[in-house]
Amino acid sequence: MTPALLFDLDGTLIETDPIHAAVFVEMFAEEGREIDESYYYDHIHGRLNDDIFGDAFPGRDPKVMADTKEARFRERLGDRADPMPGLPALLDRAEAEGWGMAVVTNAPRANAEAMLAALRLTTRLPILIVGDELARGKPDPLPYQTALDQLGVLAQRSLAFDDSPSGVTSASRAGIPTLGLRSSLTHDRLTAAGAHDTIADFTDPTLGVWLDRMQKEDT
Repeated sequence: MTPALLFDLDGTLIETDPIHAAVFVEMFAEEGREIDESYYYDHIHGRLNDDIFGDAFPGRDPKVMADTKEARFRERLGDRADPMPGLPALLDRAEAEGWGMAVVTNAPRANAEAMLAALRLTTRLPILIVGDELARGKPDPLPYQTALDQLGVLAQRSLAFDDSPSGVTSASRAGIPTLGLRSSLTHDRLTAAGAHDTIADFTDPTLGVWLDRMQKEDT
């Protein structure tokens, strides 16, 4: 069966955490709460917006706050962004080998589509699985399992890339060999959440070892 590459989006295909963190700091300050980047990575990073705002502000409508937050994010993102180093070459190899590919994210669809458009990857990565459109988002395995089902591939013949604890937990619980991206968190933090290994970005030599192994198993 054909192998597949499954990608998270924020912090994996594109470095967006500084934008997200800045917007959350701004919105929490407007509600009289002071947070910093460490709070963002410990309590917000990788989670669904409804859970974040519902936990932080029980008396407020989390969907209204989420819509405000994401509109501010898209405004700051703009219409052009650089991909994570090494990503274009990885996509070239995957296409040449005929591997399946999908994006699996907890980001709202409007954000995900805006990021893919800014990266000029909308047509190259057309399969987009959005966690908040499913019964359960990450860290539940359902988003990654849904991607496997849509691609018609086996978990053990695939490779997932994610940068958050909730994401690597989701992918590894779906039975997928998972590489954590050290775009914001350490190797130890990611492996503790379920990553089988970690890479700095898509130029990391460790990635080549995993890709060669997957290619060998495909022959």
